Amino acid sequence: MAQEQPAGDGEAAPDPWDGVELDEDFVRAAETSEPSARARMLTARWRAERPEPQPWRADKPPAGWFFSRSRRRRRKG
Repeated sequence: MAQEQPAGDGEAAPDPWDGVELDEDFVRAAETSEPSARARMLTARWRAERPEPQPWRADKPPAGWFFSRSRRRRRKG
């Protein structure tokens, strides 16, 4: 808990947050404005050197996909 700070006359000053109640609606309505750690990392990295453009889908299937054992078993049938 926060430490109470003494007032000028030696009494502890009341904490202004004592009467505040943060309900679930208030918390869920709050907007986030800070980017994620990954977004900050990529932004810093890309400032120095822009990334090469990448296609949305690769022209080739993932390595081992076409000649995988399970695929061969299904084809032999």
